[in-house]
Amino acid sequence: MTAQRGLSLTLLLRYTILILVCVVMMAPVATAFLGSIRTTGEFLSSPFGLPQSGIRWENYTNILNGTGFWRSLVNSLLITAGVTFLNITCASMLALVFSRIRFTGRNLLFNLLSLGLLVPVVVAILPIFIQLRRLGLIGNLLGVVLPLAAFGLPGSTVILRGFFMNIPSELEDAAYIDGCTTLGFFYHILLPLSRPALMAVAVIQVINSWNDYFVSLLVLLPDPNQWPLPLGIQQFQGQYGTDWAPIMAYVTLLIIPAIVFYMFTEKYIVTGLTGGELKG
Repeated sequence: MTAQRGLSLTLLLRYTILILVCVVMMAPVATAFLGSIRTTGEFLSSPFGLPQSGIRWENYTNILNGTGFWRSLVNSLLITAGVTFLNITCASMLALVFSRIRFTGRNLLFNLLSLGLLVPVVVAILPIFIQLRRLGLIGNLLGVVLPLAAFGLPGSTVILRGFFMNIPSELEDAAYIDGCTTLGFFYHILLPLSRPALMAVAVIQVINSWNDYFVSLLVLLPDPNQWPLPLGIQQFQGQYGTDWAPIMAYVTLLIIPAIVFYMFTEKYIVTGLTGGELKG
């Protein structure tokens, strides 16, 4: 009985902590949604309150009926797709080199690449901006795609390399005996078996690029037609005040796709980061 009671208290404590964490994490989302269905005055007077004069769905319809939201949505989709594709392509090739090909200095080069995990894009934003300006990429979506994909390479390579190294070498030897080249083994065997890790990397890159604000602001500020969704919020900021209710509606529309996408792909993150069925 004592052991069962101790186990019950432990489970109760765990669930209590998890519930508290969920409440803290979801509080901003709930605040944004509640603010989006009220007037700006109601939101400013009571940020966590309920609508007092009816639900204001026009905050959403005004955004969806305008062309600015859909243009920003297309820009966000282009940036997200470009970053994800470029990052996965380069990271998978780097992971192949660092996991299956033996050469002098391999571990040293991999450790140097891993140091990129310690350098956020904000730290190197000045040289990035100078280089993008020299290349004529300011005001161009490609100027956002390249830095985001590049700074995501260290993390993606580390994940994929760990998964690639768990694939038995017997499969590689058998492929070479059958006349398969290194690239053939990479494309026909390594990538299909590493689908969980590829999905985990894709999910991480999609979420990071979808929510990016700083790089997009720096590169795309001169051309509002190129703004993605995180920058589109600025159209509700006036000279003398801010219309907070439409901003909250816009923020809600921005975070809903990310939440839904994460809910459907969360299992791939867990499987990919733990090595899946190949680990062990």
